[in-house]
Amino acid sequence: MSKTPRLITIFTPSHADAGNTNAQQLTVKEIVARLSPERFHVTMFSGPEPDPRIKTRPNTELIPVHRHGNTMRFLSHLLLARPDIYFYPRFGPLDNLFFSLRRKLRMKTAVVTHVVMVMNEATGALAGRSIREANAVYANSRYVAETVRATFGIEAGTIHNGIDRRFFFAREEEFPPGPLIVLYAGSFQPRKRVELIIQQAARYPDVRFRLAGRGETEAASRALAQQLGCGNVDFIGHLTPAQLGNEMRNSSVFLFPSILEGHPQVLGQASACGLPSIAMNSYRPDYLQNGESGFLVESDAELAGKLELLLRDRNLRRSMARAAALRSLMFDWGRIALQWGEAFEAVTAKR
Repeated sequence: MSKTPRLITIFTPSHADAGNTNAQQLTVKEIVARLSPERFHVTMFSGPEPDPRIKTRPNTELIPVHRHGNTMRFLSHLLLARPDIYFYPRFGPLDNLFFSLRRKLRMKTAVVTHVVMVMNEATGALAGRSIREANAVYANSRYVAETVRATFGIEAGTIHNGIDRRFFFAREEEFPPGPLIVLYAGSFQPRKRVELIIQQAARYPDVRFRLAGRGETEAASRALAQQLGCGNVDFIGHLTPAQLGNEMRNSSVFLFPSILEGHPQVLGQASACGLPSIAMNSYRPDYLQNGESGFLVESDAELAGKLELLLRDRNLRRSMARAAALRSLMFDWGRIALQWGEAFEAVTAKR
């Protein structure tokens, strides 16, 4: 008679709150919600309204977050439970405290780190401890994994961030009716270069340019749109995932001129909605296949040229839309969660 394997216990300093839309917190929630409860016991933090999928998941423990005393609850759980895996460390004091205790007390808890930003001298100084002290390191793109190797000499596997099919899926008809729409979604900050989108809007007064997000450069972006007389630019603010998916399905092109990223999930979400994208090649996103499901460009001039091409060529938009939706199937959350389950099994087997 075969012996039932014991539960693998996982602790993550992540939050199960339903309303928490931080990208890394969302990633952990999607993984935990899909991990087999017959194989994995998971402990994480939560406020008063946890994600219902996690709240009702068997073999899940939620540590309540209060105004005070969270550090002591964190330490008490780790010292008493001694979990098999500490998953998804950040760069804060709680993580540093855990690393110090693990070394001092010779805890056998394995650390599994997910790297979501390009590593260099500056970012490496921030993330270095969670990478160097990890038993297993995974990056969210192949390029990010390359930068981990170059910066730390550590081989990192690749497990992408997934796409939530509840919100991001292709429209039934090939193209929405009405005028052409160029969509941007992301924060307003200098590295995102929203001003380039507004400059392109000035070139195409008959095309709608819709900008989703908030941030420090929003006021300057609004002022630039007014200065250039861009009545075709809409600032639509922060959107829920459901609202963003609907915007993507009703758009023609996704324009993302950011020059510094890890592996932005918004490109995968656009692909899942059958939306051709134009992005910079500086961070080599795996969500896009250059020339097939969108364009990865090397310069602002090339970005402008590819936008003109996509706006002009309906057949190209159609073929890229189909290719984008097909490619997005590689990043389904169910498939990604299985990869994480295999990673947890592998690191536990080595303990």
